[in-house]
Amino acid sequence: MPGRPWRRLRLPKRQPTRAKALRGIFPRSERRGTAADLLVVGLGNPGREFVGTLHNVGAEAVDLLATRAGTTLRAEKGVQARVALTSLGDKLVALAIPTTYMNESGQAVRGLAKRFGIDDPTSIVIVHDELDLPPGTVRVKAGGGLAGHNGLRSLHAHLHTTDFVRVRIGVGKPPSAELGAAHVLNRPPKDVRAILESSVTMAADTVERIARDGVDAAMQWCHSSP
Repeated sequence: MPGRPWRRLRLPKRQPTRAKALRGIFPRSERRGTAADLLVVGLGNPGREFVGTLHNVGAEAVDLLATRAGTTLRAEKGVQARVALTSLGDKLVALAIPTTYMNESGQAVRGLAKRFGIDDPTSIVIVHDELDLPPGTVRVKAGGGLAGHNGLRSLHAHLHTTDFVRVRIGVGKPPSAELGAAHVLNRPPKDVRAILESSVTMAADTVERIARDGVDAAMQWCHSSP
């Protein structure tokens, strides 16, 4: 009897790992300037009317990092952000604050990652406000959900991954979910502002530890701090 015609075996397509997710968006060959080891982005809204609001504590932390490094965040052609390059430990770190509004942060971060040759989402550190943590609390998180944060949602939409590292600065919950937007756009009273200033300092300290010692060590240090 004649044998069955040979048929090519179709193997299931291998799914790319999340760590490779950014390579398909902007290969390293498309880098437009100096490569950085780490990209640190502080989320917030641009404009004087948002200075001091809860939503801008992430941007405040990155501003503080630039001040400590003796550098200034400046607008750069081709990216929607103010940026500065500095060294933390043995790493070259790009500091950035998007000039987009919060809900368009992902567009800015995508351009920054391409600009600085970042092709691994775990080399992106996002500093942002966190409703689920009380004021005075700073936590590190590697990957995970978006917690309804519009800036994180935008990052996911543009990077197609949630594996970036987050340094979360607690700002507390509003009285009701309906007041969430108004809550984060408010300037807090003086007593809460003083607590948040300490949190911003703690967040900057934590980013420096991430750069020097890695995420796990920074997380252990941050979470064990009073």
